[in-house]
Amino acid sequence: MDNLVNLFYAAVLAGAPLLYGTLGEILTEKSGNLNMGVEGMMYMGAIGGLSTIYFYEMYCGAMANQLLCLVLAVAGSFLCGALGALIFSFLTITLRANQNVTGLTLTIFGTGFGNFFGEIIGSRSASNYMTISTEAKAAFANHNLLPFLANSDSAFLQGLNKMFFGYNWLIYFGIAIALVMAWVLKYTRIGLNLRAVGESPATADAAGINVERYKYLATIIGGGICGIGGGYISLVISNGVWVNSCVNGKGWIAVALVIFAVWSPARALMGSLVFGGLSIMRLYIPLGIPMELYDTLPYVATIVVLIFTSVKQTKEHAQPAHCGLNYFREER
Repeated sequence: MDNLVNLFYAAVLAGAPLLYGTLGEILTEKSGNLNMGVEGMMYMGAIGGLSTIYFYEMYCGAMANQLLCLVLAVAGSFLCGALGALIFSFLTITLRANQNVTGLTLTIFGTGFGNFFGEIIGSRSASNYMTISTEAKAAFANHNLLPFLANSDSAFLQGLNKMFFGYNWLIYFGIAIALVMAWVLKYTRIGLNLRAVGESPATADAAGINVERYKYLATIIGGGICGIGGGYISLVISNGVWVNSCVNGKGWIAVALVIFAVWSPARALMGSLVFGGLSIMRLYIPLGIPMELYDTLPYVATIVVLIFTSVKQTKEHAQPAHCGLNYFREER
């Protein structure tokens, strides 16, 4: 039982960046834009979140505040991811460039952006690599939200606390984003308009909906959410130290998870948990196979998901009809 609790706990932690990337791409695709640059935006968010705290601590020194570090990291990650999405939006919405090519180019650009600035900033630091202080790292550490459960004599209550109340704040923030997004898309006029834009922008335009505004906002906000996922990687998984190639394909898995979640923010929670568990399963469930094969499990599962969903896809759980296609008002 302890092993299962530890596996669930580790799966949540490992799946958090996938959740952010999936949610950001779901929001983007709901507007009819297909942004394949999730990996690049996550790299931009990774360097944005880490460098924001790095320069904040350089300026404030011992006066740096943990709560402010957390807020600045989220803001820096979001803004850098949103910057990548803004570039994509301008090229595809305003200039009507091919979305697939632009997204792939954004991945290359974002990867280079993160690694370049990570090396430049790190080479100018005293330690020869970019890192943040121990105090700042503590802002992203896991906490026991209900100490009385953690200190209980009951193994069941201790396990319950670890599974649901023992994470860092970025985990709960991601869950909150998923729930809010699910509610907005399903129950609000903004969500209805956004889905209309993704399904038939010409019809939405005829109904008086500003298609271009919805596409821009959804894509930029979605990119910012992807960026927070990158910030989680550099600040939590890499423990506040810049590591080149730290995202390491998680953006591509997030793109596949959008299909696994059938474009539902609520289902993205389960998808990120499953794929997060696959990525760390080798540490908890030994199968006696080479470590290299274990490392391929998330990618094999990605291929299986893509095949299964393409065969079993229904109209209700299909990609937005106009996703990946540029809209030009004069062609209505």
